[in-house]
Formats: sequence, C-alpha cells, structure tokens
Amino acid sequence: MTSQHGTDADSTAQSAESPDLETDAFLRIDDLTAGELEALLEFATTVKQGDASPRLPEATMAMLFEKPSTRTRISFETGMTELGGHAIFLGPDDIQLGHGEPLRDTARVLGRYADGVMARMFDHGDLETLATHADGPVINGLTDDAHPCQTLADLLTIRETHTDPTVAWVGDGNNVGQSFVVGAAMAGVDVRVATPEGYAMDEKIFQRASNFGAEPVLTSDPEEAVEGADIVYTDVWVSMGQESERDDRLSSFRSGGFQVNESLLSGTDLSVMHCLPAHRGEEISDEVMESGRMLAWDQAENRLHAQKALMAALFAWAIIDTLQVTSERPPEHTDSTLWLAICINHLWSDFPHLQHRCPERFNAVAS
Repeated sequence: MTSQHGTDADSTAQSAESPDLETDAFLRIDDLTAGELEALLEFATTVKQGDASPRLPEATMAMLFEKPSTRTRISFETGMTELGGHAIFLGPDDIQLGHGEPLRDTARVLGRYADGVMARMFDHGDLETLATHADGPVINGLTDDAHPCQTLADLLTIRETHTDPTVAWVGDGNNVGQSFVVGAAMAGVDVRVATPEGYAMDEKIFQRASNFGAEPVLTSDPEEAVEGADIVYTDVWVSMGQESERDDRLSSFRSGGFQVNESLLSGTDLSVMHCLPAHRGEEISDEVMESGRMLAWDQAENRLHAQKALMAALFAWAIIDTLQVTSERPPEHTDSTLWLAICINHLWSDFPHLQHRCPERFNAVAS
C-alpha cells in the first residue's frame, strides 16, 4: 500500500524536528517529538516500499523476554537480520532479571556485549532501570504500562489506509490503548475511548495527549464511541498477568456490550484494528476477524517495517554505512533520507557511547 499522507521532502524537512532525546532509549511513544515521529513513520514507509535499504552490519541486539511473544520476537529478529545484524533471544529460562544479581548489573554487562537491547517486561520501572544502566539503545518491546512499537505499526497502518480518520478505542484501557492514545495525539489522529467503569486508562495518559493539543472523547458506551468513526480498535480483555481477574473482567465487558461484532458495526463501513493475539468470541467475534474490515494483518506486518526504521535510527553508527558518508554530498533521494540525515547531524551529541566502536566513521562525519 501507499501512504495517503505523503509529503514532499522540502515540506517535511521544514516541519520535522531534530531528535531531542535525553537518552537513546525508546520506552514510551512520546520519547519522540511529534516531528521525529512523523519522520520515522515516513522513513518506515520508504523502507517498506523498498525505496530505502538501511543496513546495520555486524550489529548485535539482545532481546530480553519476561513475557512470551510471537509477533514481537519474530518481527524484531527478522528485522535485525534483514538489516544485516544479529538478534539474540534471551527468554525467562535464559536470564533471571533481578534474581541473583541486581538488574542494573545485568544492564551494564549487556551494554558491553551488545549494541542495544530490546526488552519485553512486566514492570515498566524495571525497563527504566535497564535503560539507565545499559550503554546503548534500549527499546520497549512491551511493558504493563506501554507498547510504543505497536503504536508505530498502528500509525503506519492508518497512514496507508485512511486520511484524517477518527479512531474509536473500545475495550480495556490497557498498555496498547494507552500508547495509542498518546501516539495518535502526536500524529493528529482524533480518538474516542470507550472503557467500562473500573477499566479506564490512567488519567496521566490524557494529560500527555493534551501536550500535543488533543482531547480524546471519553465514554463508557461503545455505540457512542463508534458512531461516525472510521476505525474501531480493540484488544484482549484479559492481558498476561491478569488471569485471576478473568471472570470479573469478562462479566464487565460482556454486560457493557464491548465486543466488536457485526451488531456494533451494523450500518457502518468501519475498519477494525487489533494488535493480536485475538481472543475470538470475547473482545471480537470470529465473523469480524475474518471480514474485509480487518486491518490486524497489516498491523502485524507493519511491526516489521516500523521496527526496522526504529532500529536503523537508534543504531545510528551503522547508518553511516548506508549513506556512504564521504567528502561528497549524500545521495539525493526522497523523504527516506530525512530521518537518516537527522541522525547523522546529532551523532556526536546523542550517541557519544558509540564513538569508540567506529572512530573512522565518526571522523568521516566530522570532516
């Protein structure tokens, strides 16, 4: 598919902001500025279309999994392989985070072995500790509070399929929904949020969204949320670690009419998003999952493309190889060069810990 939000290079360059991260960690979607998010999504589009082929030769990323995963592991491992690097899977049986040694010690050691870390964890505070002490980029593959990589894929999917849509989040106010609300605010996408009483999103999420001028509409009525919307987005009612709450959750969501089914969608041409895995018969019907409304398969694919763009941006030292930095001007291209140029302009300030890895590349940039 082709993005309907494409812009020419000059207009994008005028509106985009340079990276202004205190660290090179991507823990929440708003660790990026709105301009950086736009540039990254544009770059992801060119990566997907084959108009940009970033490379991370010999780069190694450690992947830490406290929570099991299908899409997160496959998309990151495949993505790093396609970029020319290597990803090492470390599951719960391979590494005991916080057990036997402090997490900060594990982080320091990983920083000496790998060029960066992707972690899928329960406690967001543990991820922040990891990012503080690991010497290199840290990417949030999911925590109980946030799932920013999913939001990148969601926004990329929306760019490909809709122009200026309104999205209705219907279901649990979980980590996926919270990241999406903030990311949508950054991207200028209007959002309505329908959650049952007792299962709302953290109030701080809406405060963060307001930093980007957004005021999501809040309701407890799914029908009110989807009326006049273009997309309805849902996720599981019972997330990992909430199994003891299963009966109460199912009762609350079912009695409130929160299942995305043909009855809720009747008379509309709503598209449907789901981050997967889907619990068919609970938050979404089998009929809707198999319908032409479903964008979940595009979202899943776009995890790969969005994360390749993200890894290429964070592992900036290897991007120099992509642009073949010499005394000559960088190759003229389309919007795909924007994010790369931003990264190179800020290599010294944003990635000082990488200087020792490739001094000849940094000398090339400096000269």
